[in-house]
Amino acid sequence: MSTKRALITGITGQDGAYLAQLLLTKGYEVYGLSPRRSNNDSGATRLQWLGVDKDVQLIDGDLTDLSSLIRIMQQIQPDEVYNLGAQSFVKTSWDQPLLTGQVTGMGAANVLEAIRLICPQARFYQASTSEMYGLIQEPMQSETTPFYPRSPYAAAKLYAHWMTVNYRESFDLYACSGILFNHESPLRGLEFVTRKVTDGVARIKLGWETELRLGNIDAKRDWGHARDYVKAMWLMLQQETADDFVIATGRTTTVRDMCKIAFDCLGLEMEKHLVIDPAFFRPAEVDILLGNPEKAKQKLGWEPETSLESMIEEMVEADLQRLSSRS
Repeated sequence: MSTKRALITGITGQDGAYLAQLLLTKGYEVYGLSPRRSNNDSGATRLQWLGVDKDVQLIDGDLTDLSSLIRIMQQIQPDEVYNLGAQSFVKTSWDQPLLTGQVTGMGAANVLEAIRLICPQARFYQASTSEMYGLIQEPMQSETTPFYPRSPYAAAKLYAHWMTVNYRESFDLYACSGILFNHESPLRGLEFVTRKVTDGVARIKLGWETELRLGNIDAKRDWGHARDYVKAMWLMLQQETADDFVIATGRTTTVRDMCKIAFDCLGLEMEKHLVIDPAFFRPAEVDILLGNPEKAKQKLGWEPETSLESMIEEMVEADLQRLSSRS
């Protein structure tokens, strides 16, 4: 049996790094799309942190450049393609809506088109997001809940999601979307609220800072661990037929309560350090997200393994260790 080849866009991000690690343990040859826009090596650091940087092969290419994607498909002839690449920070999408549309939305269409033209036998995974639900239409969101995006990022992701469905139905590609609710880890970018909190708490513990400034701490999210969620991505591409799945924990928690877990980890009193700053409020807020993972549980046999409390503790400890090593 020949070794499977997987191509991951966004391999230098949180999910890409964990997915690369998972696929390597399963014996895959792992290739990663690497856009050369700068010399920033922060993504490579994630792969290094997991100890897999020497085991993946990075290939120059860009989601916005169809010709490069065609070249890569011809070169690799992948069995599986995971499109995790995106401009994925919601706040930035209001400042750069066109770039977000081109990378996050059209980028997915470019990958699908390259697969259709070169390797239509490949199985495709699209990283969809719970942000597409936005102004929620049902208390608990499932695969059949109507979408109502509330940011340029969510709108771009919705285009990518429906293009995945369209290519599956129009061209008989094995193309599926994972509608992933918030998932975090020590590899999460510092611009995201969970990592901002765990990094901030660690800085306060070390005496480097005295306050943590946040926006709407009453927003509720369904948080899981990225390490668990990439397993669901892989499982989706191992099924007999392609389908779309909500991946979530089924538990929603306020930002306020998530912060308290982080402060409690280090024996700090949240009320003494947390400051609400209107500058961090979104132009259009998504107040609550709560996913229904029942379909994934029944059809994929997938369930989250890491609790919110364990995940936040892991993140706080990782940030404290990282910052302490700089002292």
